[in-house]
Amino acid sequence: MVIRSVQQSSDDKEIVWKHDWESIDNISSNLQLAVICSEDQNFLNHNGFDMKAIEKAIAHNKEGRRVRGASTISQQTAKNVFLWPHRSWFRKGLEVYFTFMIELFWSKERIMEVYLNSIEMGNGIYGAEAAAQHWFKKPASKLTRNEAAAIAAVLPNPRTYRANPPTNYIARRKVWIVRQMGFFGALNYDPKDEK
Repeated sequence: MVIRSVQQSSDDKEIVWKHDWESIDNISSNLQLAVICSEDQNFLNHNGFDMKAIEKAIAHNKEGRRVRGASTISQQTAKNVFLWPHRSWFRKGLEVYFTFMIELFWSKERIMEVYLNSIEMGNGIYGAEAAAQHWFKKPASKLTRNEAAAIAAVLPNPRTYRANPPTNYIARRKVWIVRQMGFFGALNYDPKDEK
């Protein structure tokens, strides 16, 4: 957040920095599910690294098309909380270390809470509560399935995309995310509870 504020200042742009921390209990399960379905559908099952997604990204990138990443929610949390945004092999190595550590010491629910409170969800809009207020003028706890999907749809490029009113591209992504949410089913952080 500080780095983005400095960038905005050096680019002679208005400094936008909106952030309100909320516990996971005050963030709609719709938003939690929407980000899992749009960003990391294996989040509840992997140990911080989705090896199948990494293999697919490597194969895709070898074909010379637009570069595709394979970062999990855990990796993005590690990067956003402990590291800086610019890419380098050194930073990626630290990201692996911090991802391993948060997966070791935090529950999936805690990782999701930190992720949803630290990611940028609009230009200078950080976290679920600030995003819900900015895009839909309501608390994060009250986000509907469609509103949550719209916010999740902007995550690949939150400084450019709008959740509300959505562009045609974001509207299509939102429909896809809502469909994935239906396929995914109920959100359960503890697989031992499933019977």
